[in-house]
Amino acid sequence: MGIPLTLTVNGASVTREVEPSTLLGRFLRETLRLTGTHIGCDTTQCGACTVHVNGRAVKSCTMLAVQAAGAEVTTIEGLAAKDGTLHPMQAAFRDCHGLQCGFCTPGMVMSAVDLVKNHNCSTEEQIRAGLDGNLCRCTGYHNIVKAVAQGAAAMK
Repeated sequence: MGIPLTLTVNGASVTREVEPSTLLGRFLRETLRLTGTHIGCDTTQCGACTVHVNGRAVKSCTMLAVQAAGAEVTTIEGLAAKDGTLHPMQAAFRDCHGLQCGFCTPGMVMSAVDLVKNHNCSTEEQIRAGLDGNLCRCTGYHNIVKAVAQGAAAMK
């Protein structure tokens, strides 16, 4: 039995019926087809599913969609400007090659934006500590940390 759910996703109002057990990450990917939100572990360990809910980073693989009722959700698809101009953090990841396979990148970018906006992280030590809940299996994090620092400078 579905429950009506209304929320704002990437600036657009969305209303759908969802099963009570539907996770936010699955709702975004399977119902709304916003596949930039990656599901890596289903246990909040990897951070690939990170989105913003009311301006704060949330791991969507363990949040129920109904918990986001009435909220503003931003996914990686909604981070860039409407004209396609990349968000400064996205541009920094591109410029600093803060990615390899790209699986963790959306979650890293969303977490990095939160670190800068809500936690004022900008030093290497702060960035490394702040990204502790995001795993990358490909890199040594050097370019990711460099990208976050560059993105932080561009966001200020």
